[in-house]
Amino acid sequence: MTASTTYKLDKEKMLQMYRTMVIIRTFESKEASIYRQGLQPGFVHLYLGEEAIATGVCAALRQDDFITSTHRGHGHLIARGGDVKKMMAELFGKATGYCRGKGGSLHIADFELGMLGANGIVGGGIPIATGAGLSAKKRHTDQVTACFFGDGATNQGTFHEAINMASTWKLPVVYVCENNGYGVTTSIYKASNVADDLSVRAKAYGIPGFKIDGNDVLEVYNTALTAVDRARKGEGPTLMVCTTCRHSGHYEGEMESAPAYRSTKEMEECKKRDPIPRFRNYLTETEGISAKVLAEIDDEVKELIEQAVLFAQDSPSPRPESATEGLFA
Repeated sequence: MTASTTYKLDKEKMLQMYRTMVIIRTFESKEASIYRQGLQPGFVHLYLGEEAIATGVCAALRQDDFITSTHRGHGHLIARGGDVKKMMAELFGKATGYCRGKGGSLHIADFELGMLGANGIVGGGIPIATGAGLSAKKRHTDQVTACFFGDGATNQGTFHEAINMASTWKLPVVYVCENNGYGVTTSIYKASNVADDLSVRAKAYGIPGFKIDGNDVLEVYNTALTAVDRARKGEGPTLMVCTTCRHSGHYEGEMESAPAYRSTKEMEECKKRDPIPRFRNYLTETEGISAKVLAEIDDEVKELIEQAVLFAQDSPSPRPESATEGLFA
């Protein structure tokens, strides 16, 4: 099933979307380099290759809407307007980070932006998003929640239970499956009998299900707007399955230790579908935007990320006595 409505975008909006995708790509590429040098604690799961999904979905949301994220969540927060300095500081474990250096990559949140948190538990954000949708309905607002999760989460009980509840109560939630083909190292074709089209699972709950090209930011945006409009009107949830591929391993460093599950040919085909060059070509060839304008955005973003790294490196570490701050007893 595909969205039937096509929404016209002005060039300013498209340039904003291009900039968002480039910020995500540049942030994640820099993060990979920093992590390989052993300059940060913990694990990182990069969003490289999936930039069009977060960008397209978040561009369809209002400022007072909500999102829930995953262990691969840097791109979601950036697309929602997150501060890259605070994000980088959090990854360095610094006190100026979003969670004051205590959460790291897996637990970044910004309630002021409606970003209800990344989550290290597969499928953990799905019931949170459903709860946010219930809250909006009980408060009689028309706020919408976009819920991001991977293909592996579609086999979790939380996926089925939460969507069943949301469909029954017509909650304003857009469930966005980022189908990169793998749950850690397990192919979706080894884990699901409907791997060719996970969106058919929407039929079990009587809601629309869309399978779309997750590397086409305009298709993601148009489908998200259709789903968001439906949710805002009180017509209930939608399932979007965005087919994509990740350019790196499940976590940074994994490809060096466990590369066997993805062939060189598969990786080459994956990178041919890179969403950023694809959108760049569309902007120059179809919209008539000059390559110079896009290059200026690229250069501005590089400087933005370099400044974020310097901010993080110069920031103080958390005080030992702050370890118990923010806890409930």
